[in-house]
Amino acid sequence: MNEHQDKPAEKPEDHEFEVIEVDAARQGVRHKGVYLLPNLITTGAMFAGFYAIVAAMNGHFESAAIAIIVAGILDGLDGSVARMTNTQSKFGAEYDSLSDCVAFGVAPGLVAYAWALTDLGKLGWAAAFIYVACAALRLARFNVQVETSDKRYFTGLPSPSGAGLVATMVWLGAAKGIDGHDVAYVVAFVTAAAGLLMVSSVRYQSFKEYHIGRVPVRALLGVIIAFAIIVLDPPLVLLAVGVIYAGSGVVLDLLRRYRQRRASAV
Repeated sequence: MNEHQDKPAEKPEDHEFEVIEVDAARQGVRHKGVYLLPNLITTGAMFAGFYAIVAAMNGHFESAAIAIIVAGILDGLDGSVARMTNTQSKFGAEYDSLSDCVAFGVAPGLVAYAWALTDLGKLGWAAAFIYVACAALRLARFNVQVETSDKRYFTGLPSPSGAGLVATMVWLGAAKGIDGHDVAYVVAFVTAAAGLLMVSSVRYQSFKEYHIGRVPVRALLGVIIAFAIIVLDPPLVLLAVGVIYAGSGVVLDLLRRYRQRRASAV
């Protein structure tokens, strides 16, 4: 017998760089390739995070902060586009998490460190690392609990919101001509606090129950007014929104705990 006949035939896909997913809902049907549009948007978000790092290394802190905000907008779009076009996939979910780790974990931590924390020595890089590590933990926990969690709430501050809080703080300081090293301790506190809130048990409203569709005219008017307010001073307004959102979860959590204690004491 020819020895070459004993070897199993190799499939062409064994030697190519390709993604193959098994569709459990369709009796193991295998799908080859990835959906272009949502993954292209995810790539754009990751590129924005990478650009933020490069811009911060070159001292362009306003551009770096804006890039992180852009990454947040793109991150919100990729999931919406995938749902609207029915192009959701496990690969897309995993790729999105890796992109988020770059754009909302590594990038904000390094931007904050480069702008304000270098003079603090070990305290500075410790604050930045706490943020980066907590962002990674937040994303890992989200992936594990995504199937069982209440869709109306996030457990812990969402990573895009944490990144937005840090980025708008840097953006506001750089736009107003503030030397980050003069407010280094404040930046260290906010950066570390944002990271710790991401891995906390504090619940935050997800707003996922609100869908884009027909809305009353007053809702459209409200959006127009909101845009007008943001244009007045984008970094200040966005930072205020970030602080209010981050603080709202803490305040509501404390109120909930207080009410539970009163109810158990009765």
